[in-house]
Amino acid sequence: MELILKEDVQNLGFKDDLVTVKNGYGRNYLIPRGLASIATPSAKKVLEENLRQKAHKDKKIINAANKTAEGLKQLEIKIPAKVGTGDKLFGSVTIADLAAALEKEGHEIDKKYIMIKGGSIKRAGPYDAQIRLHRDVIVDFPFEVVAEKK
Repeated sequence: MELILKEDVQNLGFKDDLVTVKNGYGRNYLIPRGLASIATPSAKKVLEENLRQKAHKDKKIINAANKTAEGLKQLEIKIPAKVGTGDKLFGSVTIADLAAALEKEGHEIDKKYIMIKGGSIKRAGPYDAQIRLHRDVIVDFPFEVVAEKK
């Protein structure tokens, strides 16, 4: 079944992508939730025209995303956390903690666009996160989890 996505769908595609999915997934999940519509020939023509017009607007958005990416590369984030024996944390550091640390530095990024490999962090040390600022602009962002000073 060919569908046109109306919104970004994790592990499937971005808004206005033409995707092929199994019939049940399209009929029972994507279409009822308003995430996609059926890709009829007329809908495909409308999509092509919309994408042509959107390309001009996207240039400005991509330039802004690249500017933000350069700003992020200059940052050095250290997230303090309570540490027990060795370097093991009490609790964990999550995407929400990283988003809050970035917000303190003046970069408001929604946590759904941040991905830390392995999910949550259980030990102190250096880590990498991927931040998606735009569908074409993804930044590898290094940060560090450090022991909280008493």
